[in-house]
Amino acid sequence: MLIYKQFTFDAAHFLPNVSETHKCRKIHGHTYHLTLFFEGEVSAEYGWVIDFADIKKHVNPIVKSLDHHFLNEIEGLENPTSEVICMWLWNKIKPLIPELCRIELKETPTSGAVYSGK
Repeated sequence: MLIYKQFTFDAAHFLPNVSETHKCRKIHGHTYHLTLFFEGEVSAEYGWVIDFADIKKHVNPIVKSLDHHFLNEIEGLENPTSEVICMWLWNKIKPLIPELCRIELKETPTSGAVYSGK
């Protein structure tokens, strides 16, 4: 069974490795939409893969560490592209919730990244 939980956060960043004339070289912000997917067997006892409350308990502090922050100042996010943010989130969440199997991060309604640990 595949389940998901969604989160949002607002954050500012710039991309330091693009040309001086690239619009993303300037500080700007996004409302990020984060969807986390979890895979596993449905528990006969509880009827779920994992309790959504447990997901929120582990993920909310991580999301809060990004919300209304300047991402470039966070260790590991010095070049905070959607792809880098996905990998950073994976490395924070996967050890806490082993059922995590995919992360989708949208930085705009039409742009984002998907990461599954590979």
